Amino acid sequence: MNIFIYILIRNILPLVLIIIIGFLLCKKFNLDINTLSKINFYIYVPFFIFMQIYSTKLPKEILRILVFVVMLAIVNALITNIISKARRYDEGFKNAFTNSIMFYNSGNIGIPLITLIFTSGPFLINGKTPYLVIALTTQIVVLIVQNISTNTIGFFNAGKGNMRWQDSVKSILQMPTIYMIPLAFILKASPFRLENMPIWPSLIYIQNGLISFALITLGAQLSKTKLSFTNIDVYLSSFIRLLGGPFVAYFILKVIGITGVTAQTLMISSAIPTAVNTALIAVERNNHADFASLAVMTSTILSSFTLVIVVFVSRILFPL
Repeated sequence: MNIFIYILIRNILPLVLIIIIGFLLCKKFNLDINTLSKINFYIYVPFFIFMQIYSTKLPKEILRILVFVVMLAIVNALITNIISKARRYDEGFKNAFTNSIMFYNSGNIGIPLITLIFTSGPFLINGKTPYLVIALTTQIVVLIVQNISTNTIGFFNAGKGNMRWQDSVKSILQMPTIYMIPLAFILKASPFRLENMPIWPSLIYIQNGLISFALITLGAQLSKTKLSFTNIDVYLSSFIRLLGGPFVAYFILKVIGITGVTAQTLMISSAIPTAVNTALIAVERNNHADFASLAVMTSTILSSFTLVIVVFVSRILFPL
């Protein structure tokens, strides 16, 4: 019960409050969604990913973690493809539906949630948190992969519904995120240290601003969205994302042979709600933005209940 209340008050409610601020601002001043979207994808996202890669010390199990993340994405894509055919979605909606399930909020919900879990209860031993480092580094690897794939594959998926695949690929190559990724790895491996340069505080400010800006943009988009609480596709997306994700994750973890803290972290991470950026990508590519925004909002609210279940079950399935 304590975990449920903490997740609700400390993780879900703050996100909803920022979304409400964006909603009210747009109602009052009629903010331009496309401008907000451009700022997000051309400034905040690329610099955020750059900083995550550059600043993160990758864990020893990184290869198996990467295999898990890729396999989870593939299985989710297959599931959404089957459902899309069964429900006869058109190409554009199928891709919006796929994005809502494949990509999840591994940063602004995943990081604080993993921090909470592994600094309390059975993971707090004599006032120390011996499992926190491996749990956080595991989650950060997930965060990096999710951010990269959301802003490449996610864009490609969203564009397929209303442009040729060649044009979709071309549009991805115009995104600065593509070039920030290799640059981060190059600078990470070099003796040159950005931390000693005047630009470092600027990079930190941009990195820290992504979550609030993305949520405000989502709120602005919701203010222009026809809200519906009877859309079966939104609930279907949320069900697969929040409960189907950890179900699939369990079997992948067993196949790969990941156990303990790393397995718990990955299973919990697989149950995190739909990524905010999927809604912003839908706006940017004009691809069922109403559905994408509702999927983010609905899965975020419902996750306050489902995450508690997944956290509890993960401790039973993958004991230390």
